Amino acid sequence: MNMNGEKIDMSEGMRKGIYILPNLFTTGSLFAGFYSMVSTMNGDYRNAAIWILVSSIFDGLDGKVARLTGTSSKFGVEYDSLADLVAFGVAPGLLMFRWALLPFGRLGWLAAFLFVVCGALRLARFNVQVNTVESKRFVGLPIPAAASMVSATVLFFLHFQWDSYKKPAILILIYFLAFLMVSSVRYYSFKDPELIKRQPFAFLVLAVLLLIIIAAEPVVMLFVLFCCYTMSGPIGSIVNYPRRRKQEAAVK
Repeated sequence: MNMNGEKIDMSEGMRKGIYILPNLFTTGSLFAGFYSMVSTMNGDYRNAAIWILVSSIFDGLDGKVARLTGTSSKFGVEYDSLADLVAFGVAPGLLMFRWALLPFGRLGWLAAFLFVVCGALRLARFNVQVNTVESKRFVGLPIPAAASMVSATVLFFLHFQWDSYKKPAILILIYFLAFLMVSSVRYYSFKDPELIKRQPFAFLVLAVLLLIIIAAEPVVMLFVLFCCYTMSGPIGSIVNYPRRRKQEAAVK
């Protein structure tokens, strides 16, 4: 089914060809995720974390390019999901296991697998609900955000050389992220059309200041930004809980 509710014949679409540009960005995301795994196997954990962040950039671009150029397709959606599972599920799972969870033995690789399987479930649920949920909100932490949080944490610990704290911290983080991905906690999607319309001049000033701060301390600021986004869902749910209870009571 497409966005208009019309049934799409996959074989017919393949015979007509596929859109090159958005799928090239998806391939770039997949390549970055695969190269991250190569870096992890070589023990270059900093480089592995950076390539996961690079993959998230490509992942953000492929959907925007497809929407702007009118080249969205069923093939592109399926290919994007498979690439996401590799780049944001398997790659960060392997990175966390080799970097911090290996000493935990079975508990460590099971924790890494939990991250991967929860990411896969998150992707499957998103594909099923894509036409039925509010576009401005994601249900559950998006898997690219979870993978980026992992990468930012690795870079943050390596930057400050906090080797003694990484094992318990990563074990707790991976369970927390896995839970958030399959939860019903809502996250802002940044797909609001109002974002690309005219905004007050102060928004531009704030954006420039934010870029300067990130450039000054990229590792620290990326970690802070991804922490803020990760926690925005649970905090928003707690803050809005009384209002939701009142709305549910009014409906009853």
